[in-house]
Amino acid sequence: MKRVRINAGKVGLVFKKGDYSRVITKGIHWLGFNENVIQYDLTQPFAAPIALEFLLQDQELEAMLHVVEVKDNEIVLVHENGIFKSVFSAGRYTLWKEVFTYEFTKVDLSKIYITEKIDKSLFSNYALNKYIRVFEVAAYEKAVLLVDDVYTKTLESGVYRFWKNDTSIKIAKVDLRQLQLEIAGQELLTKDKAAVRINFDTQYKVVDIEKAMLENKDYEKQLYIAMQLALRTFVGNYTLDELLEQKESIARAVQENVKDLVVKLGVRVLNCGIRDIILPGDMKEIMNQVLVAQKKAQANSITRREETASTRSLLNTAKLMEENEMLYKLKEMEYVEKIADKIGEISVSGDGGMVKQLKDIFSVNR
Repeated sequence: MKRVRINAGKVGLVFKKGDYSRVITKGIHWLGFNENVIQYDLTQPFAAPIALEFLLQDQELEAMLHVVEVKDNEIVLVHENGIFKSVFSAGRYTLWKEVFTYEFTKVDLSKIYITEKIDKSLFSNYALNKYIRVFEVAAYEKAVLLVDDVYTKTLESGVYRFWKNDTSIKIAKVDLRQLQLEIAGQELLTKDKAAVRINFDTQYKVVDIEKAMLENKDYEKQLYIAMQLALRTFVGNYTLDELLEQKESIARAVQENVKDLVVKLGVRVLNCGIRDIILPGDMKEIMNQVLVAQKKAQANSITRREETASTRSLLNTAKLMEENEMLYKLKEMEYVEKIADKIGEISVSGDGGMVKQLKDIFSVNR
């Protein structure tokens, strides 16, 4: 006989000649001939020394163990005394019931939606996170969900998690804010065969995400091409002068032209317009010459108007002086005063009146 002591927190499995005999718990026990004991810590998972099926035939030992069977495409979340402990993948696990209280949450990984009650704080834990796919849709976005390339539903803004498995999951996101489309450096010919380069801007929004993402491929590129072709069509119907004068009306016509097409693309054009019209170097020089000529013509016209007005004023003055001798004398004295201001010295003799001599000096020889 042999005495064996089992301390608290321990358990012993007794084997006789290699065959399992019984389980012994805390206390002092006597072992018979050819019996030996293997002790286990109740706080640690149980590693069976022989096939577990043989041990579980002992109902007393079976009642002391949690046996967790995890199949393929399954995981089990283990909470120990209410605290997340680990994740069991496919396999068989045995835990002692004596010390800790365990909770097991079984997850079927063959499905994609997370329907189990799992605390969100655990999703960032690597032990669980590696089994999850995460997609984020920003506050200004919407997305379409494709499962095995089949449209399933439209997702609003938020964070979406799915179980990771062989099922293909994709999301296609669309920005719902006002967007800018630039058609830059378009080389076009006007009606009068003038070559110009035009920069055209378009502001638009996506209003139907299903049409934009599911019924159209590269809706942005299609919108670009539609605006480009409409711009080419309308620019070709205007001369250069008309193009420069009617930029706003051309923009409105382009927007009206693509109205039906953009509905099919799932977008709405909010505004569009010609930002720049760039002329080639020689055309710039010609336009500058035209502008200079126009300005000169305007200046000449203004000068002629002023000269005509001045001449008309002089004629009216002359008529008045002819009719009024006193006015003539006053005007004569005015001019004498102006001339005298520019003369430094005047010499007169003593014979004859001074006024008469001055008059003879300033009078014009007839």
